[in-house]
Order: sequence, then structure tokens, then C-alpha cells
Amino acid sequence: MARSNRRDGVCPVCEVHAESIFKIEGMDCHEEVAILERRLKNLAGLEDLSADVVGQRLRVRYDAASISATDIVEAVSDTGMRAWLEHEEPVTLTSAAVTRRIVLVTISGAMVALGLLVEFAAWPEAVARIAYGVAVASGGVVTARRAFAAARARILDINVLMLVAVAGALGIGEWSEAATVLFLFAFAQLLEARSMERARGAIRALMDLTPTEALVRRDATELRLKADDIRVGDLIIVRPGEKVPLDGEVVAGESDVNQAPVTGESLPIAKSTGDEVLAGSINGHGALEVRVTRPRRDTTMARIIHLVERAQAQRAPSQTFVERFARIYTPAVLVLAALMAIFPPLLFGAPFGVWFYRALVLLVIACPCALVISTPVSIVSALAAAARKGVLIKGGAHLERTAGVRCVAFDKTGTLTKGRLEVVGVIPVDGAAPPHILGIASAVESHSEHPIASAILRRAAEEQVVVHAPRSFQSLPGLGAQALVDGRKVLVGNHRLFEEQRLSSPEIDAQLDELADRGCTAVLVAEDRRTVGIIGVADELREAGQDALQLLRESGVERLVLLTGDNAITARAIGKQLGFDEVKAELLPADKVSAIDELRRRYGTVAMIGDGVNDAPALAAADVGIAMGVAGTDAALETADVALMADELLKIPYAFRLSRATLRNIKVNIGFSLVLKGAFLAMAVGGVATLWMAVLADTGASLIVIANGLRLLRAD
Repeated sequence: MARSNRRDGVCPVCEVHAESIFKIEGMDCHEEVAILERRLKNLAGLEDLSADVVGQRLRVRYDAASISATDIVEAVSDTGMRAWLEHEEPVTLTSAAVTRRIVLVTISGAMVALGLLVEFAAWPEAVARIAYGVAVASGGVVTARRAFAAARARILDINVLMLVAVAGALGIGEWSEAATVLFLFAFAQLLEARSMERARGAIRALMDLTPTEALVRRDATELRLKADDIRVGDLIIVRPGEKVPLDGEVVAGESDVNQAPVTGESLPIAKSTGDEVLAGSINGHGALEVRVTRPRRDTTMARIIHLVERAQAQRAPSQTFVERFARIYTPAVLVLAALMAIFPPLLFGAPFGVWFYRALVLLVIACPCALVISTPVSIVSALAAAARKGVLIKGGAHLERTAGVRCVAFDKTGTLTKGRLEVVGVIPVDGAAPPHILGIASAVESHSEHPIASAILRRAAEEQVVVHAPRSFQSLPGLGAQALVDGRKVLVGNHRLFEEQRLSSPEIDAQLDELADRGCTAVLVAEDRRTVGIIGVADELREAGQDALQLLRESGVERLVLLTGDNAITARAIGKQLGFDEVKAELLPADKVSAIDELRRRYGTVAMIGDGVNDAPALAAADVGIAMGVAGTDAALETADVALMADELLKIPYAFRLSRATLRNIKVNIGFSLVLKGAFLAMAVGGVATLWMAVLADTGASLIVIANGLRLLRAD
């Protein structure tokens, strides 16, 4: 983008705004983020950056005319971390580097044990100090490297604080304390890195759901190609038991396909010619030939992964609070440590060594890592667990907001119902046979495109009823239709038409009232001006509707409301059948938005559940918009706060249970971290806490909150 400002005497500068996402090896806590920000902000042309600690990603916006991605990578390397563009071949720690770190920690632990044994056996003190010195040297390699990078950036992170504490302990002759502290710290950091890797692996596991290769048929030749090299329109062959590599349309073959890895649907779905299959789903017993409809980067699974990765980088309100608290907490504790080391000896003649040691303990406690990591690990675990079950939650903010929902509004058509009318009953009048009623009604409706006509024709086909060709067909807009069938005049229509034609009766009216109470639409059938039957048509309710609503109540939802554009009688019947607290019928899209606003005023946070297309305004108006059955639907995937890949109602209470469990988990983690820090602050000031106890408290707390967050991966 060219920008000129000649009037101010400034030469034209060509700015090319670019945005890149880098993977950062070694970015495990907010201290590393601070180091990166301090180093990168001095780069000319850098516009903005945001970090995702759990995902180890750094999003950078910059002027590509001033700096390049290579410059950013080199700047990151100055901090002791490594960076590479996310789309490039991943650069990971080699097994040799991991092994070397384990060996160093093992040597450190062995030397600490040897030193303690020497002291216990009353051997020469010099031998013990040599053992402790080796323990400090081997255990402090990684810590020293990170501390040096932090010091260059003029940041006091946990590594710097730890080295200062160890050096101070050595200075006052506490060799065993220094060695033990550094070993425990190195060991705990190794465990923490492995635990964090498991949290990251929860997202990477989604990527492993789709195969990297596929069998492709081109020019009568079968080739095995990488999924990235397969083009739209290519024909791929999916053998029994294989995973579908790319989204496509079945052109030959029949099979049951398990879509649970993508949509979370519990049962396999029959697929045949013309049906869509999704990348990552598992083929059953039949072979399928599939024509590719999307390249690998645009498959439904790829979009799911992208949305989950984007969601995990969004900060939840609790995470923002914790980070603000940490910015105040650390400097405050450092100031307190300095005051403890100086003023008691200076003002009251207290022993310098005692108070200096207490100040060192405070330095270790000053790191808020456990507190800062408590929220993102829980959120990422919850997002990954939900995605595996076909529930996409667009970020921590939406996850927390869902936990606070007290009123849930449902759309009816396509959400609580299947969105396809079906004949639910044929009621004879005056002795007519049901097959005859279906046959003559189908003959008239064969010329109609109305959904009710389609339902009647499907039922006739299922029951193998003979349908004769009609003559003299005439549509009666808003009322029905008529035609000659086998030389007899057949009339098919609604109650109003039959009232006008004087073909109704009290008995028929009673049957119509009964159908209306069941939520059915009545189609009356007459032959030669004699009413012969009533066909009940309804949009079939989804299975588990009542169970889903009951589970929502059990999860803390106080009010369940049905919002529909359907007529009031049908809406009330369905509302009563499913157990809704309130029913609002005959609503236009704008009316649903008004209804959502009213519910929010009455009950607080409101969630709206719809099909993701017709209910878009109401979904947007609600505090939490939940779209159902959006597999393969780009717009709904992008716009909904929560997207359910399948049309399974039981996924809705699962999402609410998970959100509430996550919020409880976050509160427990934050509370535990704050209480532990507060307790050790008091213990340090009182002289009860030791350096090794402080290390165990700090790094142990990090491990505990990470482990607690990872429990959400198994949430049901």
C-alpha cells in the first residue's frame, strides 16, 4: 500500500503490511512472552504482535518493506528461543537434545544425593562441596541460558530469580540448599514442559485424524499421492476401514461411514451415490469412489482445526484478570524481598544472613507462573475435548459466557425437529380405507411442489399405494387443490377450504382439534363431495429432545423458551410435549431478535440455539449463539459462537456441562495458586519456608494446575 505525505516534506514510503504466524520453541510462560516483546519491539517496521503460550505461537504484523520474516526469526534467536514460520516444516527438539536435558537433570539429582550422603557420613566437607558444585553446574545449564537471555532483555523472570537465589545461597555457605533447589527446579521444569506438551498435543491430535495420502484414479491409473497434491475433481478410492482423506461426493459404492471424529455423531451413516463425505470420517465395510470437492486446506476438518487454534489464542476474561494481577504481584514481591534483606539488619541489627536468606525465598515465590498458566491450560483442554466430540467453541470468552447462561431459547424447525414433513397418520372418515385415501390424495398432490405434497407422496411410495394420473388439475392457492382421479372429483386441502365447501362436520372438527393438540397439520380429502379422510402431517421431532432439555435444567439452566415462526397451536403442542417453560409462536426473524432482548432483560445471559442459517439474526443477538448441524456449512462455522457439527441435541447439554466444569476448574486453579502464594509469603516473612520448599511450591503448583486443566480432556 503506497502512502504519500509530500506536503509535510516527507518522502513517499512504500509499506507492505504483512502478517505471519511463527511457532516459538521455548515460549512456556508469560516471562518468555515479555522477553520476546522487549526484543522485538525495537525492530523497525514491527506493527503489532500477540502471543499464544499454550500453542507456542506468535502472530506478528509488520511492514515487509522494512523487515522480513527472517529478521524476526533472528531476533527471536537472540532471546534463546527458536522460531519458524508455522506453515514451514516444523522444527522440533531433537531426541538428542531431549536426552541431553534428561541426563543433565539425572546427574544433578545424583550429585545432590551423593553430597547428602557425604555429609551424613561425616566425610571431608570439600568432597560434599564438589558434589554440590557438579549438581549446580549440571542442573543449571538450561536455567542459566534462559536467565542470560532474560537479563539481556532487562527482565527478571523465574530463571534470573532462581540463579540469584542459588548464588545467594552459595554466598552464605548453603551449598546443599543451593544444589537441592537447582535440581528440584530443573526437574520440575522438565516435568512441566512434558505436561504442557500434552496440552499442545490435544490440538495436534485433531490434525492426525485425516490421512496424509490417498489412492487417486487418474486416466484409468491408480496412484498414491500426498493429500496436498490432490486437486478438486480428482477421484479418490476409499477402501473398507480407511479414513476419508478429503471432503468429497460419493460417485460409486455404498457403505456406512463413521463421522464421529468430525461431527461427534454416535452412529455410522449410510452413504451412497450423491452423498457428501467428510475428511477424517472412517469408512465402513464397503468401498467408495469419491470425487474431491475441497482441497486439503479447505476441508471441514481443516477449518475445525483452524477455528480451534484461533479460539485457544483468544483471552478469556479470567485470563485477562490473572495477567493484570501478575503484573502487579511480581514487582510488589521483589520490592518486599529487597526491603526484607536491607531494613531488619540496618534498623534493628538483625542477623544479615537470616534475613538475606528469607529474601532469597521471596525471590523464588515472586514468579507467578502457576497463576498465569492456570487459565489457558484449562481452556485449551476444554476446547480440544469439545472439538473431538463435534462441538466447536470459538474461544475462552464464549466458553466462560456459556457457563453463565441461565435462559436458553430454541428455534423449532431444523433444531428440535428434522425439518422434513412426514405423514404421521391417516384417519378414515365414513368407512374409507387408508390406502385409498392416500392414493387419491397422492394423485392430486403429484402436481404440487409443496412440502406437504412431498410428504404424502413419500408415504404412498413407502406403502406401495397405486397412484393414478390426475386430470383437470386445479390449484386453489392458500386452500389446496382438486383434480379428476379415475373419473371422480377429488378435493385435497385445509379446514378453511372444507368449511367453504360445506364438507366439514362436528366429528371432523373434533379429529382436527386432536391432531392440532399433537402438533400436526391436517390435510382433508374428499371424493365426489364426500369427506373420506384426514391425513396428519408433522415435522418429526428429533430423538432425545426431552432428555436434552432435562439435562439442561440439571446443568443449571433456569428457563427454556421455544421461539418459532410456526402457528401458535402447533407450537404450544410441541412446547408442552417437550417441556418448555414458555412458547412464543408466529415470529418473524426480527421478532425473534426482540424476544431475545426481552429474555435478556428478564433472565440475564441468554443462549439461542438454531440451525445456523435462518436464525442468524437471533443467534447474533444472543449472548451465546449455538448453531446445530453445521458440518460443511462455511457461514455457520464462521459466525456462530458455538457450532455443533451434528444435529444431535445431546451435544447441547454437553457443551453447557463442559463450560461450567471449565469455569470451576479455572476458579480452583486460580484460588489454589493465590492461596499457596499467600501462604508462602507469610512463611517466608516468618522464616518458616526454605528455598527448596519455595521451589517445590512454585513449580509444584504449576504442575498441579496443568494436571488439573488436562482433566478436562476426559470430560463427558
